Amino acid sequence: MVHKDWDFDSGKLVLDFANTSEFHASDQPDEMLETYADLLSWSLEAGLVTKSEARDLRVKADKEPQKAALALSKALEMRETIYRMLSAVAHGEKPDDPDLSRFNRTLTEALIKSQISPTDEGFTWTWQVDENSFDRMLWPIAREAASLLTSKDIKRVGECADDRGCGFLFFDTSRNHSRRWCSMESCGNRAKAQRHYQRKSRK
Repeated sequence: MVHKDWDFDSGKLVLDFANTSEFHASDQPDEMLETYADLLSWSLEAGLVTKSEARDLRVKADKEPQKAALALSKALEMRETIYRMLSAVAHGEKPDDPDLSRFNRTLTEALIKSQISPTDEGFTWTWQVDENSFDRMLWPIAREAASLLTSKDIKRVGECADDRGCGFLFFDTSRNHSRRWCSMESCGNRAKAQRHYQRKSRK
């Protein structure tokens, strides 16, 4: 399995998925999901597939590369749609109607595959998976995106204010919704250093 340093620091799984393109808001984003193997690697670390499921899907992808490529294409289209929608929300804007339409088609497909199954404690969501479900990891992401979009917590979605186009989406848990950076260790420190330099240069 391909190993990459995936980032799961946004506070929400759907935001982590949206952040699988680094410097997403720049003119030259850095694609992390370059292959279906990358999608499987991310999904495994995200807990969306088990090790055995990931292994089986990798074997099937090698045998049916066109289906794997289609699943990756669907994942990237879904990610970009979700990113544009949540980025708009983070800036106090409404998502574009075409993006809402695209997302609703994706959501409908995911919900068709969903079902309620019993557990020892009660019931839980599960999925109707078959051997051709190369895109099964997308279904819970779509459902979480819908839950976030329809909750009061949608107002807590923020986007890194870095002027280079970091574009990292995050779930702002600060008391007054004041978070501005993906992290103070990276973009926050850079902005702080810039302000310090500008103040010194004006003296």
